Amino acid sequence: MHLDEVIDQFHQAVNQFAKGDPEPVKAIFSHSGDVSLANPWGPPVVGWERVSEALDSAAARFKDGRVTAFDALTKHVTTDLACFLDIEHWQAKVGGGDKISPFDLRVTSIYRLEGDTWALVHRHADPITTPQAPDAVLRK
Repeated sequence: MHLDEVIDQFHQAVNQFAKGDPEPVKAIFSHSGDVSLANPWGPPVVGWERVSEALDSAAARFKDGRVTAFDALTKHVTTDLACFLDIEHWQAKVGGGDKISPFDLRVTSIYRLEGDTWALVHRHADPITTPQAPDAVLRK
């Protein structure tokens, strides 16, 4: 499958994720031992089993959501590796809340050509989309 098709498929899948269903996103991830995920709710995980569990846990935090826009900031594509930096604009009920809240995520995604299709081998998402105070890196 061509890279652009996989990216379009992922954009559709992440809308299901925002509704609480991780399966379409999980289908796009590599199931290899070196796959990795860093999401806003915990430390990075490596390996398909741990990534799959983290995706289940993250999706369970969302309900009635969708991603309203993807702002592509940059991309780097070689014959077998692709890296994207995007801002994703979400709205969802989060953490069992009953109100749909908007939020943005800064996302780095790395895809690798595996056989005849592209698979997501790394995703890092966090809510930092605006300048931060100098001490923002310090634990409080």
